Amino acid sequence: MAEIQLGVIEARFAEMIWEHEPVTSSELVKLAAEAFTWKRTTTHTVLKRLCEKGLFQNNKGTVTCLMTRQQFYSLQSRQFVENTFDGSLPAFIAAFTKSSTLTPQEAEEIRKMIDKAEER
Repeated sequence: MAEIQLGVIEARFAEMIWEHEPVTSSELVKLAAEAFTWKRTTTHTVLKRLCEKGLFQNNKGTVTCLMTRQQFYSLQSRQFVENTFDGSLPAFIAAFTKSSTLTPQEAEEIRKMIDKAEER
């Protein structure tokens, strides 16, 4: 899957869509006017960009997601590990835990995730 980059405002707008979807484009115009003081044209321009990036679709004025919030952030996490740690999850974890300790609960949660991933 292609890398998807979002600016800060695009990310906030995407969060708004995920929170309200399915949502009409006219409702998004109202929400964006309140949250960002955007004009209608700005809302439609940013929405069009997010649709072109493959996150959402606008079908006859109803906006729905093509990629859920969880799918998007999972992709972003994988891209970060790939770009920063040459795809090595152990290198990422080593860097993360070098300056921070895990609580027993976090360690147990990670063990469960590893066990579940190994079962697949």
